[in-house]
Amino acid sequence: MRDFLWIILAYVLAILGAFLTFIFIESLIDQSFYRDDGTLLMTFLIADIAATVVVFVFSMIFRNASFYDPYWSIAPIVLAIAFLLFNDGALFLRQIVVTLLTLIWGIRLTGNWVYRWQGIAHEDWRYVNLRRQTGLFWLPVNFLGIHVVPTVIVFLGCLSMYPALAVGTAPINWWDGLALLITGSAIWLETQADLELHHFRNTRKNREEILTTGVWGWCRHPNYLGEIGFWIGLFVFGYAAQGNTSNDIAAGPISMVLLFLFVSIPMIDRKLLGNKPEYEKYKLSSFALIPFSKWIKK
Repeated sequence: MRDFLWIILAYVLAILGAFLTFIFIESLIDQSFYRDDGTLLMTFLIADIAATVVVFVFSMIFRNASFYDPYWSIAPIVLAIAFLLFNDGALFLRQIVVTLLTLIWGIRLTGNWVYRWQGIAHEDWRYVNLRRQTGLFWLPVNFLGIHVVPTVIVFLGCLSMYPALAVGTAPINWWDGLALLITGSAIWLETQADLELHHFRNTRKNREEILTTGVWGWCRHPNYLGEIGFWIGLFVFGYAAQGNTSNDIAAGPISMVLLFLFVSIPMIDRKLLGNKPEYEKYKLSSFALIPFSKWIKK
C-alpha cells in the first residue's frame, strides 16, 4: 500500500505542477496578444512536459523508471478535462461520447497496470535492459527516451481530442459513427486481450508456454492493435468535428503506428524469441497486427 501512495503522490504533484506551469505561462502572455489554438496547445504541451519532469524526479529518487508507466493512460484523461474547460462551441453530444470513451480507456488501462504492478522494487524489463546497455548515458536516455518522447507522442495523439472537445462545430455526421465503432472496438479488443492474457498466465504450466488462442490466435499483439485503434478512433472524431481543417492532427495516429510497429513490437518479439523456444514458429505463422504487417518487421 505504501508503494501505491508514492505513485499517487507523484501523480498528484505532477498534475499540480502542470496546472501551476499553465497558470504561470498564461500570466506571461499579454492580454492584448491574440491567442490562437496553436498558442494554447503549446501551453498545454509545456505544462504536460512539466508534469513529466515531476514524475522523472520520482523515478530518479527511487531509481525506478516504471514510475512513468501509468502516465500513458492518465495524461489523456487530464488533457480531455482540460480541453473541455476551454470549450469554444464544440457539440455537447460529441463531447460526452469522446470524454466517456477516453475515461473508459484510461481507467481500464490504468487498472490493468495496477493489476500487474509488483511494487516500487520492480522495474520494467525494458528499462532494466536500457540501463544496462546505455551505462553512463542512462540519465539522458531515461529522461528523453522513457519520459519526454512518450509524453510528446501521447500529446500528439491527444490533439485529436481538441477539436472534438473544444472547438469543433461540425454537426454530428457519419464520421462520428465510424469513430465510435473504431474506438469502441479497440477498447473491447484491448480488454479481451488482457483478460485472456491474465487467465493464461494464471493457468499455464510453465513460463515457456505461448498463448495462441482467442484473439491471440489471429493476431500476435492484439493489445497493441487495440491501442493503435483507440488513437485512430480519436483522430476520426477530430476529423468529424472539423472536417478537412483537421489534417494537422494526423501526426498523432501516425506516431502511434510507427511507435508500435518499429519499437514496441520488435522489442517484445526479441524478448519472447529468447525466452520461449516455440515462439519462432508462432511468429512465422501469425501476423503482428494485421496481415500486411507480417512483412514490415520480422
